[in-house]
Amino acid sequence: MDLFEKIRKNRGPLGKFADVAEGYYIFPKLEGELSNRMHFNGKEVVCWSINNYLGLGNHPEIRKVDGEAAAEFGIAYPMGARMMSGNTDLHGVLETQLADFVKKETAVLVNFGYQGIMSAIDALLDRQDVVVYDSESHACIVDGVRMHHGKRFAFEHNNMESLEKNLERATAMIEKTGGSILVISEGVFGMRGDQGKLREIVDLKDKFEFRLLVDDAHGFGTLGETGAGAGEEQGVQDDIDIYFSTFAKSMASFGAFLAGDKNVIEFLKYNMRSQMFAKSLAMPVVKGNIKRLEMLRTQPEFKANLWKNVDALQSALKAEGFDIGNTNSCVTPVYLEGDEMHAMVLVKDLRENHGIFCSIVTYPVIPKGMILLRLIPTAVHNQEDIDRTLVAFKDIKQKLESGAYDNVMHQS
Repeated sequence: MDLFEKIRKNRGPLGKFADVAEGYYIFPKLEGELSNRMHFNGKEVVCWSINNYLGLGNHPEIRKVDGEAAAEFGIAYPMGARMMSGNTDLHGVLETQLADFVKKETAVLVNFGYQGIMSAIDALLDRQDVVVYDSESHACIVDGVRMHHGKRFAFEHNNMESLEKNLERATAMIEKTGGSILVISEGVFGMRGDQGKLREIVDLKDKFEFRLLVDDAHGFGTLGETGAGAGEEQGVQDDIDIYFSTFAKSMASFGAFLAGDKNVIEFLKYNMRSQMFAKSLAMPVVKGNIKRLEMLRTQPEFKANLWKNVDALQSALKAEGFDIGNTNSCVTPVYLEGDEMHAMVLVKDLRENHGIFCSIVTYPVIPKGMILLRLIPTAVHNQEDIDRTLVAFKDIKQKLESGAYDNVMHQS
């Protein structure tokens, strides 16, 4: 069969909805200033769908630094891969400050989070090694693990008995191959909002020989006394061997970094193919991220305001009987009963009639018969946003339970 003919016949699990869903349910366009209120489809909406945790995305001090750096350097400088011609003193300054903040010896910048962690996994492992990872790891981890030519085992989500069984399998295997074991978890799982059981994983180091890589994209800046993440929150930051986070959440930017012991980070710096053969981070991004990190470090009121809103939102949802699962982070999932068609109707109701914009997740990401509405509270939300959202959610829940949405579906 011709390759393009195959594509036309099978557009993929999301692509098959492109003709009816694009621009509204998939690839929607949020417009206006990054904030708690934005515009969608010509209407103002309370926006719970951007990972602007600390509200830095549109902060005037941030925009000033971003703009001045762009005017000074443009977006081209430095040109080339960092290893060849794209290195600057400020890249090193940002790495040093990041390492200090997350309490690691050194750090290395990577251009994008998704690409960066995939490349790190690829560089760390050879055919003799075994990787053991949480079954609900982010797609970037799953794709990185798929690149591994050796054995890979997934343990049941946050299930330490399952992890231990897989570590036993991995240990038996490396005794034959002479390889090593890498365990991968997340600081915060971005869909459920529950933290990875890092303390329990670390405790298993007394029984098994492995190294731990943690993707803390949603924990960095939001968890821990200083904002250093889930490891700090759980008191095991020193026991995380390789710490990874992106700038796309709390920092409201792009790029990412890995931090750990100097020899390990140096190895990654010289062996991650995605960085060796890609243009380095542009200077406006580097200078902007230095400013963002400074504000994250020195102005704890951003994190305090974030958690004020998180606690208010999650407490209100629970008080009204909504199921928000086991979240112990800012990520706020709301689970409802219904299928994909119910989901489309209720999301349109939320956006058009209530002015609420949040992300929606259905099967196969979650079990059939369930709908997940994911809310991302930020430091710039307020009580009025929370009250309005609660009214809307009570309305859609009542309509789901009464069958009102079934009537709408039958009329369509």
